[in-house]
Amino acid sequence: MKKLSRNQIRLHRKRRIRAKISGTNEVPRLAVFRSLRNVSAQVIDDISGKTIASASLFEVKGKNTVVGAKEVGKVVAEKCKTAKIEKVVFDRSGYKYHGKVKAVADGAREAGLKF
Repeated sequence: MKKLSRNQIRLHRKRRIRAKISGTNEVPRLAVFRSLRNVSAQVIDDISGKTIASASLFEVKGKNTVVGAKEVGKVVAEKCKTAKIEKVVFDRSGYKYHGKVKAVADGAREAGLKF
């Protein structure tokens, strides 16, 4: 049997998580994506299949650090406030709740989003 890569294991974990959580119009899903150069977050209404708000490091003009990820969380939370969204479901996309993923969540909480 072939050994699975870290990314394949993460994708299995992501599918398992997504089977349990879903975003609605009232309580959308805050999904985080992390790459080697970027951190991005989207607020998604899964019922209609539309992205309500999004932010990334390219938009924030920050560095790919925990500090930059926290700014991404703050920006996406501000965009949610303009769309009159106060509560979201956090989707870590199979990543560990640590480092940049945690920083996005903390930044969104500081800016007023409730999980």
